[in-house]
Amino acid sequence: MKKQHLKLTESDKKYLTELLSKGQAKARVIRRAMGLLQLHQGETFQKVAELLGIDYYTVSIWRRKYLENGLEFLSDLPRSGRPIEFDGEQRAKITALACSETPDGRAKWSLQLLADKAVELEMVESISPSKVREVLKKMNSSPI
Repeated sequence: MKKQHLKLTESDKKYLTELLSKGQAKARVIRRAMGLLQLHQGETFQKVAELLGIDYYTVSIWRRKYLENGLEFLSDLPRSGRPIEFDGEQRAKITALACSETPDGRAKWSLQLLADKAVELEMVESISPSKVREVLKKMNSSPI
């Protein structure tokens, strides 16, 4: 079987070697670094895959990504996902509201009342009572 070589630059090889010697990177990054160094030493995709306990195809992807992007491929790109609904400041304001004086005629806050007041005070654009419960639960506050 023909070996699929990868020729690393001296600076890249030095960087990968230092990265592995420190051992302080994420396991995913270390595995990729080890794979690149093995390919640089002339190992086949199959041999590298066996050594690292990964799929042959994964090794070929690493090689392609290295050739396209250099060492930038070692770290994952940010993943898409649902954006954060409420930031820490908004959560803190809702929690502070729940700990504040209750409105006249009320013995304690209700979730609906907190949600309505948070919108009225423009702490948030909109919020449901169940989301108020989640915020308070995460903040370990439960005045209701």
